[in-house]
Amino acid sequence: MDAHKRRSAGGTASRGEAAERVVRKRPRNRRAQIAAASAEAFGQLGYHGVSMEDIASRLDISSTALYRHYPSKYALFREEALRLSALCEEAVTLPPALRAAPARTRLEHVVDALIDRAVANRRGAALLRWQSRYLEPEDYRAMMRKLADGQNVLCELLAEDRPEVDERDRVVLAASALSAIGSISDHQVSIPVRALTGLLRVSAHGVLDSTLPPPGSAPAPAPAAEVPSTFKHELLLKKSVELFHQRGYPNVSVEDIAHAAGLPASSAVYRFYRSKGDILAAAFRRAADRVSAAIGPAIASTGGPREALTQLVELYVDGSFAERELTFVYYAEISNVPREDRTVLRNIQRLNVEEWAKLLNGTRPELSAAEARVLVHAALSQVVDLGQWLGPDNPLCDKARVIHLMHAILFGRAGA
Repeated sequence: MDAHKRRSAGGTASRGEAAERVVRKRPRNRRAQIAAASAEAFGQLGYHGVSMEDIASRLDISSTALYRHYPSKYALFREEALRLSALCEEAVTLPPALRAAPARTRLEHVVDALIDRAVANRRGAALLRWQSRYLEPEDYRAMMRKLADGQNVLCELLAEDRPEVDERDRVVLAASALSAIGSISDHQVSIPVRALTGLLRVSAHGVLDSTLPPPGSAPAPAPAAEVPSTFKHELLLKKSVELFHQRGYPNVSVEDIAHAAGLPASSAVYRFYRSKGDILAAAFRRAADRVSAAIGPAIASTGGPREALTQLVELYVDGSFAERELTFVYYAEISNVPREDRTVLRNIQRLNVEEWAKLLNGTRPELSAAEARVLVHAALSQVVDLGQWLGPDNPLCDKARVIHLMHAILFGRAGA
């Protein structure tokens, strides 16, 4: 009996040990899990704001286990950036069965493929949009080649489908469609995948099918006013944003800001701001307040939601063109704002988008509240994306053209 108990106990222990070994077995898709978690972390917190320990904690593994798969944070960042850019190249590769199909059919297939990949990688795609500047030069060029190849295919299909459109305009329309699709990585609007996919499809084709106004039809933006050197508070803000735009927030020191503003030492900066993060927060708060301040007067001075939203679009484009660097930095560096300030800024941004969405719902009652917010984000992204991709002073994406594309997204093809 004792021997039987011992055998039973031994059998139980063996089964327990086997069960423990199964639990601890490394998942077969561990590398894919790491890629997804790291892309989301880099997109949310920025490349410099994430450590290997942060990524490991998201996966509930040790950093030692993470290093078995990747030798460094940069190796992980690089692989995920190149993987995401390859998805664009993959999406525009037509299957053999469609290569002889009409141009419109092929264009629709490519747009659908781009949307499917954007939706599937929504949480991590912000890495590609805002953090890719931190890739090494050779890796950055490889990434850009993949993205450029994808845009070129879109332009070629558009040329077949709409041969009357000027070649330069096709570049703008393709960039606008890609911006609308990619904008979903910049917000967390909760919406069913099917509704989101349909909305992005309509928006992308809305801009691809639109006819742009002639370049130069908008008055040239007034040159930015020079800040007098005696206004140190304003000068610090202006010079800081310029540096953040050129180098990236983590690569700018307080000493750099002091030198650019003509201050004798970094200690002089602290007479105006407590830290570099406070400078960034102050610039962002000003930009957010500018958008907020325009909403009430626009509603009060116009005859309805369509007119009010049209006026807000024009004011937003005017303000963004006057501060192009700040518009880009706002999207790219908000993760570097101190947490408490970031919460305030996110709330202001959310309320601004909701006010725009209410006006859009008043114009297009067939949209749900979530759908209206998605379209507002897609329209807002046009300003920063077209300026960043095609050049801030490129006449092909002047104010009148950007406004036209925002209307095409917000109000639909007929509205533009």
